[in-house]
Amino acid sequence: MTLEILTPERKVFSGQVYGVQLPGIGGLFEVLDKHAPMVSALKGGILKVLNDKTATESFSIEGGFVEVLNNKTVVLVEGAKEI
Repeated sequence: MTLEILTPERKVFSGQVYGVQLPGIGGLFEVLDKHAPMVSALKGGILKVLNDKTATESFSIEGGFVEVLNNKTVVLVEGAKEI
């Protein structure tokens, strides 16, 4: 699936990934390839990009939203930096 992580200032990440783990306001959740459409609010925390089944990248994010539609996940957050 395609993942984009966007802040008001810049695009932090864009690429093809296996999945992503997100800090939702109700707890952590994971979006994988071909996930059903959804929109969810996010709280500050750690977002983990699953490049494949073994390689990951992590970002510290501030609150925001995630939209999943047509095998594309867009994360819109107030701030993000790679850790």
